[in-house]
Amino acid sequence: MEPIADSEIKRVLVINAHPDDSDFGASGTIAQWVKAGIEISYVFCTNGDQGGEESGISKEEMPKVRQREQRAAGAAIGVTDITFLNYVDGHLEATLALRKDIVREIRRSKPDRMLCQSPERNWERIGASHPDHLAAGEASIQAVYPDARNPFAFTDLLEKENLQPWRVKEVWLMGFTQPDHFVDITDTFHLKMQALHSHASQTSHNPDLEKMVREWGQRNAGIGGLPEGRIAEAFKIVNTN
Repeated sequence: MEPIADSEIKRVLVINAHPDDSDFGASGTIAQWVKAGIEISYVFCTNGDQGGEESGISKEEMPKVRQREQRAAGAAIGVTDITFLNYVDGHLEATLALRKDIVREIRRSKPDRMLCQSPERNWERIGASHPDHLAAGEASIQAVYPDARNPFAFTDLLEKENLQPWRVKEVWLMGFTQPDHFVDITDTFHLKMQALHSHASQTSHNPDLEKMVREWGQRNAGIGGLPEGRIAEAFKIVNTN
């Protein structure tokens, strides 16, 4: 499916399970949206305290480190509106509480487009299907439809917080097994790498990080029919009307 033209998009909400998820999956694309003048908001569901076992940082200190790293990664591509829901890493479930928290963020930021993780397991690339990713994706989709647009869903958000119902026009899914939209990020790949290097607790132990990420992107570009040597990020587009 062809997405809505970026020229018609004013705001995008990006929802992920962990700090660094959006930078691995979509930061080259997000950097292009920022350059086009689109307002970007990030929401991270967990505190990330189960990541970075190679870093030598304690589990207790990890949430502070990862939030600091994510803010630096966002700054590298021009994103400063960043919210952490602080659910426990590794324990995320698509509960009503999480769904409500995401509805709140949708109504707060009023996005035309939402970018989130696929709620479907990717058997071709199991790393994309961390249980937290699946839960974040499922709760995000449930929040888009039917809750965020429905005044009778989570009525206290409207009555007590004055958060009006909001209809998201389309959703982009990361990590989907059969993506149908490919974004050429060759010109923003250096910004993607700046963002990823900001996550030092997660990436500094890998001397081949750039080679690995470049190869992923070139594989996406090949699947998407882009010229050899180009780098791409891959998505599934969902129209929510």
